[in-house]
Amino acid sequence: MTLAGGCPRHHRREETRLAYPTLTQLPGALETAAMIARGELSPLEAVDSAINRIERMDAHINAVVVCDFDRALDAAKVATSNRPSKQLALFGVPMTIKESFDIEALPTCWGHAAYADNIAKRDSAVVRKLKDAGAIFLGKTNVPPDLADWQSANPVYGRTHNPHDHGRSPGGSSGGSAAAVASGMVPCEFGTDIGGSVRVPAHFCGIWGHKTSWGLISKEGHEHPVMGGRPAHDGVLSIAGPLARNAQDLSALVELTSQIPLRRRVKTLAECRLLVITDHPSCPIDNTVLRPMEDMIAELEKAGARIDRSSDRLPDLARQNSDYVRMLSIAMARGAPGKDGKRASATDWFDLLDLQARNARAWEDLFAVYDFVIAPPAPVLAIQSSKGSVFESDLEINGQARRGVDALAWAGLATFPNLPATVLPIGEHSGLPCGAQIVGPRWSDLDTIGIAEEIGKRLHS
Repeated sequence: MTLAGGCPRHHRREETRLAYPTLTQLPGALETAAMIARGELSPLEAVDSAINRIERMDAHINAVVVCDFDRALDAAKVATSNRPSKQLALFGVPMTIKESFDIEALPTCWGHAAYADNIAKRDSAVVRKLKDAGAIFLGKTNVPPDLADWQSANPVYGRTHNPHDHGRSPGGSSGGSAAAVASGMVPCEFGTDIGGSVRVPAHFCGIWGHKTSWGLISKEGHEHPVMGGRPAHDGVLSIAGPLARNAQDLSALVELTSQIPLRRRVKTLAECRLLVITDHPSCPIDNTVLRPMEDMIAELEKAGARIDRSSDRLPDLARQNSDYVRMLSIAMARGAPGKDGKRASATDWFDLLDLQARNARAWEDLFAVYDFVIAPPAPVLAIQSSKGSVFESDLEINGQARRGVDALAWAGLATFPNLPATVLPIGEHSGLPCGAQIVGPRWSDLDTIGIAEEIGKRLHS
């Protein structure tokens, strides 16, 4: 077993771009499982191949920061020799997972040197369910401290680089997750999202990601190490969600890990009424994001979708963002005083919960008219790596400096009302990928993934 900081690393070459497999050059999770079921590939071959890709590629990316190769190979050997009596959805599929999820006997430090020796005593709920489905874990991927940045760099594991440009961020806080999938190291991953932490890395890295409806997937075993391994409540806003190279894998990963059964609607693009949001009072979007968005919208109109650019039913987005950022700040700090020295009272917190409930009701009213809402996951493409937090510095949007924290407005669209949102790659600008997020009613997770899949096929036909 190889623990924190012990993953194989080769000498880092002085280059910013490498040729990585495209999304279609390597099999996804379900395709890998199907190849194993047909006898075209063994679990051992699948795992060994993934380890080889990590050892070859990760010297330049630094995504897989906790390696568990020996146990993975042992598990793959057992799986190769003893096939289960019934077909498992992910049998023999190699994958990694965000460092903040517990895997028994591996460290969980959330990027803090003080917790580098915090070794998990049991698997998290998500890991257990994925193992039950046949997945084999190779290790864990990088995060920012406290999962609180759109970069993935920390004192324990160093910095993760975007596979498309090593001078840029892969996003955060599930940046290591997205980089591992986008570079072809593994076919799928699992991250968490409270401020775009699944959606922004998917957008920055050009892959698929899904923010689940709040409460759909258990986050047991995803507790901050300050808790000392004790169970904790499933915090407001934060969700667990998958990343992959295609929509089918996203759907499977959601269904395998969800706590409640989901229903799937069958509706084509031509039958959909869509609301597109490209203007937000709290944060504009850069032209490098707007252009791929407009190209996508033109294709949707050609497909027969009815598209509106505004609606009287849309909640007050400036108010929603203000309430969201306040709730997010209190939740991330676990109620500690803010930078102004003030601490939220219990009354403040209950008032916020009431505001969240009213906001969720307003979105329900909107979805009585619209099937889905489409918006950018972030106002910019992959940002240049920097030492400071994105949210404590400025972002350049169309040549103007904007507070980094303002960018959270686009993540908060779906987060504050607890809605599902699927990110799919829609194009690129100057070699950097761009994504769009498809937001739907609560519990419509399979529908947002399904319509995203149809959009993706339309864009790449």
